[in-house]
Amino acid sequence: MNIIWGICALNHDASITVMSGNEILFAGHSERYSRVKNDPYLDKGLIEAAAKFGTPSEFIWFERPYVKKTRQAYAKQWNEVKSISPAAYLKSVGLGNVPITYKSHHESHAAAGYFTSPFDDAAVIVVDAIGEWDTISIWHAKGNEMRKVNSSRYPSSLGLMYSAVTDRIGLKANEEEYILMGMAAYGQPIYYDDLKKDFMKDCRAPDFVLKENLHRGMRWWHPEIQSEQDYMNLAASIQKITEEFMCDITRWASENIPSKNLVLMGGCALNCVANEKIARQNLFDDIWIMPNPGDAGSSLGAILAHTKQKAIWAGPFLGTKIKRLFDVKATVDALVKGNIIGMATGRAEYGPRALGNRSLLADPRGDSIKDKVNDIKKRQRFRPFAPMVLEHVAHEYFDMPVKTSPYMQYTARCLRPDLYPAICHVDGTSRVQTLNIDQNRTMYLVLEEFYRRTGCPILLNTSLNIKGEPLVDTWADAIKFQNKYKVQMF
Repeated sequence: MNIIWGICALNHDASITVMSGNEILFAGHSERYSRVKNDPYLDKGLIEAAAKFGTPSEFIWFERPYVKKTRQAYAKQWNEVKSISPAAYLKSVGLGNVPITYKSHHESHAAAGYFTSPFDDAAVIVVDAIGEWDTISIWHAKGNEMRKVNSSRYPSSLGLMYSAVTDRIGLKANEEEYILMGMAAYGQPIYYDDLKKDFMKDCRAPDFVLKENLHRGMRWWHPEIQSEQDYMNLAASIQKITEEFMCDITRWASENIPSKNLVLMGGCALNCVANEKIARQNLFDDIWIMPNPGDAGSSLGAILAHTKQKAIWAGPFLGTKIKRLFDVKATVDALVKGNIIGMATGRAEYGPRALGNRSLLADPRGDSIKDKVNDIKKRQRFRPFAPMVLEHVAHEYFDMPVKTSPYMQYTARCLRPDLYPAICHVDGTSRVQTLNIDQNRTMYLVLEEFYRRTGCPILLNTSLNIKGEPLVDTWADAIKFQNKYKVQMF
C-alpha cells in the first residue's frame, strides 16, 4: 500500500492528510493535538497519529516555498525570506528522509475542492488572502485536469482587505473574520463608498486591483471610528463589498467557463452570507464547497493536485477517533430536560466547523438558551448559533438557497424566528446544517429521537470548545471540558 502525506505547515493552521490511492485514511489539524489555536507547526501528536496509517513514500507540500519567498522579498518581509525551508523544518521534526514534492498554493486549494466534488467538470474559484502571488484564481476543471483561466495577484487581495478591516475593528486577523461577518448584520454599510474610493482601483470581475498594499493593515484609516456601532458599520461595509465581488466573479465564471457546476475554495469560501447570495443567483446547477476550504484543507489538496485523481469523499470525519459505546436515549433524555450537552464521539471533523462529532448541543427553543451557551463558550452575547435540522423537513423551517447544506456553508432565512431565537441572527437568518442518516448515523438518531419526543426537528449546534481554544479532540479533552465547564459529555 503506497502511503502519501499532504502537509500544510509554517503557515496558520497546520495539518496533515494521509492517503493511499484515492482513499483518505486520515486528516487532522495540529491545533487539536497541541491545544494551540491555529498552530502553524506540526505537533508531535499529529505526526504520531498520521504515522499509524503507515510509512509515507512521499510528502506533498501545499505551496511552492521559493516562489513564495520572491513575493516576500517584494514585500520586504526579510525575516520571512530568511525563515526555515520546508525541507529543513521537516527534518527538524523527524521527517527528513522522505522525498518532497511542492504544489502551488492556489492549485492545492482548487484541487481540494474539485477532486472531492461530485462533478466531472466545474468552474473553480479560489479566493483567499494570499498564496505565493495569487490572491484570486479561476480554473476550468474537466476530467482529471485543471486549467487556470484567470488570477489576481499580490498585493491586490479581497482576503487581505477583509482581514485588514478585521484588524481595524480590534479582532484578530486570520482568525476572527467570522466574528466580523456576524457583526455586519448589526451595522449599516456607511463606509462602503469610502472603502472603495480610498482602496479599490479596478474591481470589475474577474479582476480585483487595490490602490495600495493592505498586508500590514489599515489601523490608521478613519481614526474617528472607535465605537462598537462604528465597528459594526465598518463590518457591514466590507461585507457588502465582499458579497458584491463574490457574486460578480461567479457571474463572470458562469459566462466564461463551459460548465454548470461551481466549486468555491479558499478562506473566503467560509463566508456563508456571501455563499447564500451566490447560490440565489441560480447561475449554476450545483455548488460544492469542501468543508475545509481554507489553508488546512490544502494538506488534502496538495495530494490531489499531485495525483490528479478523484478522492473517495465519504465526509469530513477524518481525524482522531473516540471509541465509546454511545447511548442515544440518555443523550436525548438530557436534551429534553433542557440541558446543554457535549457530543464527543466517532472521528473528529476535518475543518473549522463542528458537525456533530465534537459539538455542543441544546434545545433551540426558549429565550435564555443563547445567552447560556454564549456564557459557557465565553463569546459575545450578540452571536447566534447554528441550527442542525433534519434534511427532509429543512425547507419547512428555513428558506433554503440550496437543496441541502450538510456542512453549515450557507445562511437561510428562518421561517419561525419567534420559536427558535437561539439559532436566529438579528437579521432573521441562520447558518443551517442539514442532516441525513448517511452523513452521520449517530447524530441523525439523536436528532430523529429528539424530534419524535418534542416535535422539534432542530438542535442548536456549536463547536465543542470555548472562544480562542481548539475543538475538543480526544475523550480526555472532553472530560476536561466537562469538569471545567459543567457540561455533560456523551
